[in-house]
Amino acid sequence: MSLKPGATGTPASDAGKPDFSNVRSGVSSTEAPAGGRPDFSNVQSSVSSTEETVGATHYTVKPGDTLSHIAQAQYGQASGWRRIFDANRDQLDDPDRIQPGQTLKIPAAAREDDGTTTSPHGDRQ
Repeated sequence: MSLKPGATGTPASDAGKPDFSNVRSGVSSTEAPAGGRPDFSNVQSSVSSTEETVGATHYTVKPGDTLSHIAQAQYGQASGWRRIFDANRDQLDDPDRIQPGQTLKIPAAAREDDGTTTSPHGDRQ
């Protein structure tokens, strides 16, 4: 390393460059420090639909009822149980676990002739 004449300890290649060897840094904030973890205990969620339930009715489950029995009574065919189950996913996780006293939505049955719907009681919509 070579020094310029009269320089003390500064290499000639660094001559004219600023010396930042004593620069210090730090970070501070004017915001109050957080007092622990955030409280999410009152957070609630819900699901809603904008789909209309035109022609739908409601049915209160009685002891001994099954979705197949309800579908047979409402639609005339036991195979319609899945339609009832799908319409009530907000309260049913298992189609075999309906409880007496539950109120189920009974969606309108699809007609096979012209694609319109009819209520479970035969009223055309």
